[in-house]
Amino acid sequence: MDFELWWLFLIIPAVFALGWGASRFDIRQWRQEQLDAPRAYFKGLNFLLNEQQDKAIDAFIEAVQYDPNTSELHFALGNLFRRRGEYERAVRVHQHLLGRADLPTAERDRAQYALAQDYLKAGLLDRAEQSFRVLENIPAYSRESRMALLTLYERAHDWPNAIDVANALEDQKAGNFAPRRAHYHCELAAVAQVSGDYATVLHELTLAHHDSPDSPRPLIELARYHLKRGDVDAAFKNWAELARVAAQAVPLIAPEVAQFIQGMESSDQFSAQQQERWRQMALDLLDGAYAHQASLDILTAQVDIETDHQKRHARLLAYLEHHPSVVAAAELLNTMQTEDQSKETVAIRRTLERAAKPMDRYRCAACGFESTHYFWQCPGCQSWDSYPPRRVEEF
Repeated sequence: MDFELWWLFLIIPAVFALGWGASRFDIRQWRQEQLDAPRAYFKGLNFLLNEQQDKAIDAFIEAVQYDPNTSELHFALGNLFRRRGEYERAVRVHQHLLGRADLPTAERDRAQYALAQDYLKAGLLDRAEQSFRVLENIPAYSRESRMALLTLYERAHDWPNAIDVANALEDQKAGNFAPRRAHYHCELAAVAQVSGDYATVLHELTLAHHDSPDSPRPLIELARYHLKRGDVDAAFKNWAELARVAAQAVPLIAPEVAQFIQGMESSDQFSAQQQERWRQMALDLLDGAYAHQASLDILTAQVDIETDHQKRHARLLAYLEHHPSVVAAAELLNTMQTEDQSKETVAIRRTLERAAKPMDRYRCAACGFESTHYFWQCPGCQSWDSYPPRRVEEF
């Protein structure tokens, strides 16, 4: 019995010493890991500030390995992957976060939003739509999700859903979306025009004008609709309203007005009295708009409509006196070509016409994209109404 007690007295201190040593080892290891994790994190942050994204990603991956439960590092890593265009890796990071059962609700919603952004950037529009639809009812992400859905539906040309989302955003006091909705209705009218559904064309254009009375596009499209249907007086009424509510947009219709007047002369559809009345209405419309803004497009339309040769000369010379312009100079020489057909005049006219071509463009105020065609939505940056209705030379 004494022998057994003696061994017991030896075993107890030994077990205690072993336990204490093991605990010290675990503490040291834990402390080392705690030191290594922030060290790797700060290393990654330093690389990121120095725009060394490859090294930053490696450092953040190392930090995540030391502390896989740190959600902030996962978010940072996922955002880096998305910025670099590595959308598949970004999706995996955010899906891993969503797979954690211990993730708080706020962090789960944040991960869901990040995943939806990954899908949108990757072009997986169906998955992005599903993810953003889930977030619509979460107050913290409702507005951002609906804005993303609006962008998504615009890219997909899903105009009915875009109208619904724009209405919801306006209900949230997120801004005035009436001009955008007017564009959406005009796009629906364009679709109906292709299929020959003219009743729907008129319905959508009327809705667009009612939704945003000061927007120029519905009035321009309504005038085109009435001209195609032969209702010239209704078209002039739309043009007159455009000059009243959006005078800056008259240069967009000036070529169409001139084209109609010139085409009217070669047609026996209208009486001489009607032709003279509409010619005068067109000149009055353009003269009033020109007094508001001396636009090259309006000037060119005036010159095309004007029948008096001397008055055409006078209009161009008056413009050139106040606004030196290659385009106007070329137009002036064109009006003189019947008077002077010398080689020098022809050479100068051709040179001016060539020099005027690069200036005869529209430029997006948001991204600088240039085109000879006027766009309501920039094909470069997708901004609406970002093209001023003025040619590059007029800036």
